[in-house]
Order: sequence, then C-alpha cells, then structure tokens
Amino acid sequence: MTAASPDTGPDTGPDTGPDTGPDVRAAVSPDAASDALARLAATIAARKGADPATSWTATLLARGPEHCARKFAEEAAEAVIEAVKGDSARLTSEAADVIYHLLVMLAARNVTLAQVLAELDRREGTSGIAEKAAR
Repeated sequence: MTAASPDTGPDTGPDTGPDTGPDVRAAVSPDAASDALARLAATIAARKGADPATSWTATLLARGPEHCARKFAEEAAEAVIEAVKGDSARLTSEAADVIYHLLVMLAARNVTLAQVLAELDRREGTSGIAEKAAR
C-alpha cells in the first residue's frame, strides 16, 4: 500500500524537503504496515458487540458513529497541533491515535479496511488533481 497524497496522488518519491527528516519508509515494508493495520482492524471488529465495561473500543462503538467521528476529529486536531509544534515523538503518538480512531469510526459505519485499501488501490497512479476533478 502506498500513501496517497491529497495533492499529487500516491507518494512514491523520497522525502526531499528541508524539514522532512530521514526517509523512514525503507525501514517499514509495505507488507509489515499493511499487516499491522489489518491486525488492528481485526481487533476493532472483534470488539464490536463486546461488553463496553471490558473494552475501550467496545465503549466507543457502543456510543455510536457520531461519537466515534467526534473522537476521530479530536485526535486529528491533536495531531495537527503536534505537527505545527514540530514535536516528532508527540506527532508519532498522535498519528497512532488518529489511525486507531479512524479505524474505529469506519467500523462504526461498517466500512472495512479492505474497502479503504481497495479505494487507495483504485486511485494509485492517478494524479490527485485528476482524481478530485473526476468526483
């Protein structure tokens, strides 16, 4: 899986900006990243219908999709704050929270990780500008 840039489509080139730091994509294989996301998505799916007293994920899901969406937005805002501050360690932590809460929000609306990955695959190789114009 390659990350899609909102402006230019899939991001396949190395980081070259002055403040981007080292390119760590080589340190994490696409399969390892995909496996980690798949494991997390499976854990979240397994918590659907679980007792909210025993699982934070079940608690979030029991509160409904709107609550899950608000929690995702809150975590995304926190990630933006850390990105602006330039604190890489805090940004990494907040990014993990964003990914978790994105998957919870998707699960709350019965959208699977496989569906999202299929959409990314569909967009791969397409300019972000062309993709946006086709909507």
